[in-house]
Amino acid sequence: MTEETVSIEEESDLNLSVEDLMYEVPVSRSRGQVVLHPTREQYLETIDKLSDDGFNVCIDITAVDYLEEPERDTPSSIALERFEVVLNLLSHMKKERIRIRVQIPEADPVIPSAFDFFPGTEALEREVFDLFGIEFEGHPDMTRILMPENWNGHPLRKDYDVGEIPVQFKDAPGAG
Repeated sequence: MTEETVSIEEESDLNLSVEDLMYEVPVSRSRGQVVLHPTREQYLETIDKLSDDGFNVCIDITAVDYLEEPERDTPSSIALERFEVVLNLLSHMKKERIRIRVQIPEADPVIPSAFDFFPGTEALEREVFDLFGIEFEGHPDMTRILMPENWNGHPLRKDYDVGEIPVQFKDAPGAG
């Protein structure tokens, strides 16, 4: 099946195999949802095409660190990386959701910002930056949002030390 034979309108009735394409991007299905797997270079172009097809609400942007489990369910043509940015889009007109999964290399954790398409992603992209260290190029304010500005590291990375915070209880033995 090629890009020309797959359209968004037909998606819900198709059983896509892992080697199918949509918008020249590998596509798969997960839990009944269409999943697109663009490269970082195809990311904004794919969002633009989806936006033209009515997917104009971004529900969520998050990331996954596959450091400890590098294998995952993706089309065989996808070069797996440590990180993956996941974007969930919604079309109210079609009453459908679609997911975008982009591989992000550990050595260069940068992806273009979706802010120009979905201004509501400003805080979501900052959260991914803060907790995973993935930078969104072209973002209007790429600063920490949850952790203090002087915080070292990114707490949701699998190699981030858990650490400990000593807790002192009032009136506990030894409390001074």
